[in-house]
Amino acid sequence: MTNPTVLVTGGAGYIGSHVCKALATQGFTPVAYDNLCSGNAEAVKWGPFEQGDIRDAARLDEVMAKYKPVATMHFAALIQVGGSVPYPAKYYDNNVYGSYMLLEAGRRHGIKNMVFSSTAAVYGIPEYTPIPESHTLKPINPYGQTKLVMEGMIRDYAQAYGFNYTIFRYFNAAGAHPDGDLGGAFKVESHVVPLMMRVASGHRPAFSVFGTDYPTADGTAVRDYVHVVDLADAHVRALKHLLKGGESLTLNLGTNNGNSVREMVELARKVTGTPVPVAEAERRAGDPPALVADAAKARAVLGWTPVNSSLENILSTAWAWRQKQNNLGRVGALTGIATFDESEKRSAA
Repeated sequence: MTNPTVLVTGGAGYIGSHVCKALATQGFTPVAYDNLCSGNAEAVKWGPFEQGDIRDAARLDEVMAKYKPVATMHFAALIQVGGSVPYPAKYYDNNVYGSYMLLEAGRRHGIKNMVFSSTAAVYGIPEYTPIPESHTLKPINPYGQTKLVMEGMIRDYAQAYGFNYTIFRYFNAAGAHPDGDLGGAFKVESHVVPLMMRVASGHRPAFSVFGTDYPTADGTAVRDYVHVVDLADAHVRALKHLLKGGESLTLNLGTNNGNSVREMVELARKVTGTPVPVAEAERRAGDPPALVADAAKARAVLGWTPVNSSLENILSTAWAWRQKQNNLGRVGALTGIATFDESEKRSAA
């Protein structure tokens, strides 16, 4: 008997590649579908790779007909909060229209299960923390707004056309696989932890702290960091839940704890044994002061616990991955830093 196939859009990206590995270890065959504008083909190691764009109906039909997936896991999206503010059209085109095309293709091919990668950005500036799934949804940037629209489309399609879904609202995904075979897969990086690691390894002069006047304990933004391996585990649990006939779900994925940027820098200095110099900068457009998850529902319904998500483990695995890349001579293209006018000219898978 062959393993059931799962179509993973954005499967060559950071979270998508970790989920592909988790799927393979749990008896599934992940098919990574990615246009490689931000992912890396070398991160596809646990199943077939099919290059394509989610806005390409003919290509989606071809791949779905070939593999007949039992489910779709949808990670493909433009994800830079700050970049979405000056370039909203790109986000609506890729994230919303692309998701519509994926849903239509899934409907044509009778795919009855979907796990979707949403975001805590749908909550906007929280009225209180930790944030439960029932919190008011008021995104303050186009990125969060597109994800909220995508959530709504999935619910409407599920109700009208008869399939089940799990929507995961991530807080801050971070870290690298402890096996050392996967880490940040982005060609151009904009995330806090990998940028810190590049400063620690001497490939950037300083780590930029965007905003030191937030209404937080030390003035810097507070985020809930969850290890990417724990995120991947949640996705496999959600898939098994759906395949057993479980009800549709909308769940936060986080640790219920927040850390400020300054706290991250101090611990990064300890973990790496380097100074990690910083450069203070103005707040970025669209960044809320604090985002901390109430993830009790994911624990209760899926039995999920973020066992790898201590801040020290997140930074330690990220540092090990960065050192491995340094030893392989991977500086340059894979260590680029995103600027909005540069990175937003590309559209994600």
